[in-house]
Amino acid sequence: MRYPPHLLEEIRSRLPASEVVGRRVRLKKAGREWRGLSPFNTEKSPSFYVNDQKQFYHCFSSGKHGDIFTFVMETEGVSFPEAVERLASEAGVALPAPSEASRESETRRRGALEVMELACTFFEDQLAGRAGGRARDYLAGRGLDGEIRRTFRLGYAPPERYALRDHLAARDVPAEMMVELNLLTTGDDIKVPFDRFRDRVIFPIRDVRGKVVAFGGRGMSPDAKPKYLNSSETPLFHKGRMLYNHHAARKPAHDTGRVIAVEGYVDAIAMTLAGHPEVVASLGTALTEDQLGLLWRMADEPILCFDGDGAGRRAAYRALDVALPALQPGKSLRFALMPEGQDPDDLLRTGGPGAIDRVLDGARPLVDVLWSRETEMSPIDTPERRAGLAQRLREIIGGIRDETLKRYYRDDIEARLRGLSPNGGARQQGGGERPYRERAPFVPRGRGMPPAPVSPRLTARASPLLARSSLFSGGSSSREALIVATLLVHPELLAREAEELAGVVFEGADARTLLRVLLDFVAESGAGDATLLDARLERAGLAAAAGRIAGQVVSSDRWMLDPHADPLRLEDALRQAVILHRKAGTLHSELRAAERALAEEETEANFAWLRDVNNRLSVVAATEGETDASEGTESS
Repeated sequence: MRYPPHLLEEIRSRLPASEVVGRRVRLKKAGREWRGLSPFNTEKSPSFYVNDQKQFYHCFSSGKHGDIFTFVMETEGVSFPEAVERLASEAGVALPAPSEASRESETRRRGALEVMELACTFFEDQLAGRAGGRARDYLAGRGLDGEIRRTFRLGYAPPERYALRDHLAARDVPAEMMVELNLLTTGDDIKVPFDRFRDRVIFPIRDVRGKVVAFGGRGMSPDAKPKYLNSSETPLFHKGRMLYNHHAARKPAHDTGRVIAVEGYVDAIAMTLAGHPEVVASLGTALTEDQLGLLWRMADEPILCFDGDGAGRRAAYRALDVALPALQPGKSLRFALMPEGQDPDDLLRTGGPGAIDRVLDGARPLVDVLWSRETEMSPIDTPERRAGLAQRLREIIGGIRDETLKRYYRDDIEARLRGLSPNGGARQQGGGERPYRERAPFVPRGRGMPPAPVSPRLTARASPLLARSSLFSGGSSSREALIVATLLVHPELLAREAEELAGVVFEGADARTLLRVLLDFVAESGAGDATLLDARLERAGLAAAAGRIAGQVVSSDRWMLDPHADPLRLEDALRQAVILHRKAGTLHSELRAAERALAEEETEANFAWLRDVNNRLSVVAATEGETDASEGTESS
């Protein structure tokens, strides 16, 4: 075969179908696909669709369909080899010369895959047999038994030094190939190569077609070093260009429109058990640009889910640095951090699937994580320090390659910088310092000047639902009051929600002041003692403000102020209120940016952007209305 399947797959992975097709067809986004007029027939209504996740196009008017190679052949009249050579050149993929050597290379690759399959089957049999009893107990203790073991093809490498070597040698696998595939350990000081994986639970790593190409092993002994051992790079395995569970996550990612990336194998399996099969994991490395490209092929805004500790935050920040230069309109990341000291596997076992869902629902936009990282690096309590923050952020944003996106990031960050209070630097809290930051709403340039006139043809009007909602005016005072009043009555929720609440921006003066006191209180006391909190409010002269806040809560939400309210229902309702508030705030910043862009340049594109933001605000308003209605029904 002149062009082996893995090479064609490499070209497809580097060239999204929409990019290749988009050179000849004007495409517009339609949900998770792209749509345009058929290049094969004359038509007025678009019936031609392109799907990047499937790397496939289909023309309903002509019945033609295929991948990028087929499209080039159909539209440019070239042969298959010519299409492959042209697209390989664009993708930067070197093609093998049509020779006997290339055919031998492909035959050798197929042989290597067969060897890896033999090794995987060996490990599976060991886990199921007598030798794997302790490993089975370990996996069962983590909820990994039965069907999930078979789905992920988990195995066990016995402790003997030559168990796998002898098993493969009996099937005529040469030792040189075992070494090349990193199944054996060798070196100048090792006379006889021995099994690389010993006394370890085995996690097979499969390529995008589901073929086993490498292994990860978790040591069973407490003294095992390292705890997790992965295959090194081989002719089959390039860890920086692959994702664990990629082959299985592609279809569910397409069906749901999202993909979740976690840090480890067990985390990926835990997410699957929690009902999220659209999950992948990195392979012992920080997120690479190639892996990021794979994620964006699967969804526009992958969720990166990291452990809730310092290492998890550092991993999130490294991923942020990798992603920023490559961001494109419509392509970004969201970040979800587990509770402190927990990973997805821990959280699933202690809190169930609902706890996982709540973490994912609270995933933060990339720009929020960037802001948090830079403002947490050092105090920002002096003009010089705030100027240093501004300089760092502007330099970082300057690295974004897409000019349009760079401009919008600059607008967002400049708005946040303007919102920094002169006293918003480090505040003493319980023996440590934590920077308090207050984010102001977006303020267009030339504040105080009359807005530029907008053409009546391009004037966007709010829907009746949105016009009635407090979200449209940006007030949302009732929702602010609900969040703060609930925390005042149930301060035990503060410890669980403090990190999320630290990033919430309130417009009302009472709400802002009380939230600061609440966050200071939980940072100092670490507990939710209502008596101590009441005393704190009295000393600060804020009892009247607390009364005013409670009076703003609408009747349908007042059940949340009952000290004996159901804890689970209460926590879910509070989280939903915070999510709605954050989402509305983000959309309002975008709304003001869209309004400014339309005022500066009256184009159909800017008008469409403004209309889209209004539509998304309407969805949030509708969600808020449905939530209020359902809570009112339950409480009546």
